[in-house]
Amino acid sequence: MTGHTLSTKKRNTIILVMLSSAFVAMLNQTLLNTALPAIISGLKISETTAQWLITGFMLVNGIMVPLTAYLMDKYHTKPLYIFSMSMFLLGSIIAALAPSFGLLMFARVIQAIGAGVLLPLMQFTVFTLFPAEKRGFAMGLTGIVAQSAPAIGPTLTGLLIDAFSWRVPFIVVAVIALIAFIIGSIFVESNNETKDTTLDKPSVIFSTLGFGLMLYAFSSAGNLGFSSPIVIIALVLGLIIVAVFVTRQIKLDNPLLNMRVFSNKTFTLAAFGSMILFIGIVGPALLIPMYVQTGLGLTAILSGLVILPGAVVNAFMSVYTGKIYDKFGLKVLAVPGFILLIIMTILHCFLTVDTPYWYVVVIYAIRMFAVALIIMPLNTIGVNALEPQNISHGTAIINSLRIIAGAIGTAIMITIMAIVRKNYTAQTHSGETKHQMIQHATVIGVDTAFFFTTILLVVGFILTLMINTKQQKTASNTK
Repeated sequence: MTGHTLSTKKRNTIILVMLSSAFVAMLNQTLLNTALPAIISGLKISETTAQWLITGFMLVNGIMVPLTAYLMDKYHTKPLYIFSMSMFLLGSIIAALAPSFGLLMFARVIQAIGAGVLLPLMQFTVFTLFPAEKRGFAMGLTGIVAQSAPAIGPTLTGLLIDAFSWRVPFIVVAVIALIAFIIGSIFVESNNETKDTTLDKPSVIFSTLGFGLMLYAFSSAGNLGFSSPIVIIALVLGLIIVAVFVTRQIKLDNPLLNMRVFSNKTFTLAAFGSMILFIGIVGPALLIPMYVQTGLGLTAILSGLVILPGAVVNAFMSVYTGKIYDKFGLKVLAVPGFILLIIMTILHCFLTVDTPYWYVVVIYAIRMFAVALIIMPLNTIGVNALEPQNISHGTAIINSLRIIAGAIGTAIMITIMAIVRKNYTAQTHSGETKHQMIQHATVIGVDTAFFFTTILLVVGFILTLMINTKQQKTASNTK
């Protein structure tokens, strides 16, 4: 069954269920950033141990995403949705009731298995239910979910933890997931053609080890630094195994991930442009709250609220940018979007300890407005360039690159911050107290990290300008 054989009402119902399910899965990903201190206190564990609740989730999530292309080829949408949502729901219930760290860690792994399938499945379903000329709007809908969940998550979690306990956010997620699961079980219909494909077990092993080691290396680099032997060994081994994985995929008739999609120039440019853009989103989302708390000396709640207007603007704009993309194409959005994004990122390079709070909120919000002009259109033009039978592989690959980009972005920003802070505090600064020294060191570290981000975004802009939009329009019209 395809999007063309469904009534508009049925299609909209399926899309609403998928978006709601993905929303709660992404909301869950943002819980731990705010809840971690309360969990450390409640379960009496160390910060290093607690960090595994985030790192472990990301590792399992990253390992599951490459598998989703095979799963979406092998199984129909509805049973795959029921499996992924039931796993996520089960993990959420266990997390809410977990009496110990071990059980909470187990719950996060179960959640990650469900979320790892659910998010690419949502994108694939939404994409295939719309014809090519309306896919910009469809991807805009996924953009609302992608931005509104991180915007709401930290603030909501903070309020619930202050009023109740760290378990309550997990209970809220479980309740929303249960409602979505019940409605989805009734209304979701299969909309994909299955293939008689077999699972290449060595590819699963190479994918798990390679991507797992790479994600572990980047996530550990934030704390240990890139010069750590553990990070270097994990990264080198991960890259070697991923290279073996990629080589194997090219040779197989039924690959786990069809790497031949990279022979499509439009998809390749769009995928790596999106990856660079995602690094430029994840890093600043980490830097700005740190700058507000340590650099400006403001409260944790204000550090969370500083990114809220930008996330709301981004979510609001996603649908409109999708409609503009459908009508006018990529360049009308991407060129002014990248220029505005680069200018706003440059402004972030000159933050000081005296910068007004309102100014930080405004330039970050404009920055996220610029991101909204680029991210979904860039993803759409990349996947639109593929043949219908390769869309499941294209969405899985883009999601894999985004997860890796998130880990890379976080690691690079923290490493730059740490190096600059260390160098600054190692010098003598007459007239400064220890608190003022840390404050200034943090601000300089943030400014330096934003300078690096600016260079990355210029590279992303160049890749986007290289995309042949005329060729893409012709390809879309033939589908």
